[in-house]
Amino acid sequence: MASSPPAIDPLPAIDPLIVLPGRWRWPRVPWQALLWLATAATTFAAGVVGWQPLVLGVDADLAAQVPLHWGRGLAYMLAVLAVLGAHEAGHFVAAGIHRIPATLPFFLPVPVMLTGTLGAVIGMEGSRANRRQLFDIAIAGPLAGLVLAVPALVAGMVLGTPSSDPLFAMPPLARWLMALVRPDLLSGGGIAPNPLYMAGWVGLLVTGLNMIPISQLDGGHVVYALFGPRANWLARSLLCASIAGIVFLGRYNWIIMVVLVTVIGADHPPIREEGQSLDRFRTVLGLCSLVIPLVTFMPEPLHLE
Repeated sequence: MASSPPAIDPLPAIDPLIVLPGRWRWPRVPWQALLWLATAATTFAAGVVGWQPLVLGVDADLAAQVPLHWGRGLAYMLAVLAVLGAHEAGHFVAAGIHRIPATLPFFLPVPVMLTGTLGAVIGMEGSRANRRQLFDIAIAGPLAGLVLAVPALVAGMVLGTPSSDPLFAMPPLARWLMALVRPDLLSGGGIAPNPLYMAGWVGLLVTGLNMIPISQLDGGHVVYALFGPRANWLARSLLCASIAGIVFLGRYNWIIMVVLVTVIGADHPPIREEGQSLDRFRTVLGLCSLVIPLVTFMPEPLHLE
């Protein structure tokens, strides 16, 4: 009997690898193709208008700006889809190697012209995966995405123009790279958005959120592969800490994400061969990967004040 369809997380720039219980009849490819085309259109539009907090068809006069900035839109569209596509390809190829049924990615367009996309989601039949297979499939996406995101970000920094009042925040990794490749910039300054910089920025945002060790995010899969069911205690503790952060620190921009994680469940669903342990290489790589969200996560992605 087919289970219910996977829940697609509508949060900005999240790319979870959703574990589907039991058998699942995959949607036909045209749905993924249509979503990819829609995402190509919205990311093109975001690049054309210059990554502004505008709503397509409401605030953004796209038709007037396309003749002037179509090249910028096209460059961003290609770059950001390449970064997100690399992340998804990492998951999909690893799942294929381990013969674990997985969906093609669902790219998620959004008409808000800050990024033009909410990221993407991919599903797999997790009941067939053991801990080593789960680890390989989960870690492959973020690593593959970073392989493109970091060079794109650096290239955007090198080619970009300084900005004294940047709209987009920088995680620690971006600040370190900025100090390395653009020591000429004043402290506290940034880079005005350009196609490569924004594609890399989206890639870091996706990775930082994705590698949080909770629920069915990639980080949740990684810690479950590392620690087994004991990882659920880490996930529950993180959820409680997130709720406390919202209440006491006023991080209200994360309310939707916390609510969705609560509804989906902080715990990881069971997999095959729970008692299997990882080998030394996977264990070391997994422990090192826990640093990724610390250097790529942005508590406040936008400077709106």
